[in-house]
Order: sequence, then structure tokens, then C-alpha cells
Amino acid sequence: MAIARLHGGPLDGQLLPLENPDLDRLIVPYSETQVVYMRKGDLEHTGDHDGPAEAEFWFVEAHDDIDPYGDSPRDRR
Repeated sequence: MAIARLHGGPLDGQLLPLENPDLDRLIVPYSETQVVYMRKGDLEHTGDHDGPAEAEFWFVEAHDDIDPYGDSPRDRR
């Protein structure tokens, strides 16, 4: 198993499982849109005893504008 460590954008700091560790781009659903992350660097922690393999992905763009407010009118003050 491999994991993607996300940097920047609305999912900064999140870890996602990678079904295919060779991916160089992730398109992830976020709210009512999608966000795009590009891979930078090689897999890390690929040894037998150092945990799951890990790849770093950096935020590139959102397909639509991201609303920073919640759905509640209270959040929009």
C-alpha cells in the first residue's frame, strides 16, 4: 500500500491511500467541485520495515471557485 501526502490547497495535510503508486496526478472531489494535485518527487519509505510507501502531491488548481464558508448562514457573517 502507498499513501499520498497532500500539500497546499483545501486538503493541505491530508493523507489519502494510493491504489496505484505510479500516479503523477490526483483529481480529488472537494465540496461541489474537484481539486487537482500533482506529484513531486519519488516514492519515499519503500523499504520492507519503514511503513507504507509515501508520495508528495502539491495543489495545482480547483475546477471551480472554492467557497470558504460553510452551508450555514451563521458561518457567512
